[in-house]
Amino acid sequence: MLYDVRTYTCKPGTIKKHLALYESLGFPVQSKHLGQPLLYAVTETGNVNSFLHIWVYQDAADRAARRAAMQADPAWHAYQEKSGEAGYLISQENRLMTQAPFFKP
Repeated sequence: MLYDVRTYTCKPGTIKKHLALYESLGFPVQSKHLGQPLLYAVTETGNVNSFLHIWVYQDAADRAARRAAMQADPAWHAYQEKSGEAGYLISQENRLMTQAPFFKP
């Protein structure tokens, strides 16, 4: 399994606005192509302007195919345009991870 761990940071005071925009426009199209995330979470302590989500793929080829389908969807482009116009996000970190040999989910 390949885990795509994505951490985003919003401008202070905008995380609720960003999550509302994503919930209405981004999540429906993203989950249509990528499936349901393993986790979508907001930070309780530390940088409270951040959130993360984890998507699970069979392998790199599965991830590439699903993400290509999402990138070809006009609804995804519409969400990205609205998100860019809103300007809530200030950083993004992506990590592709595999499970430790002893971990059996």
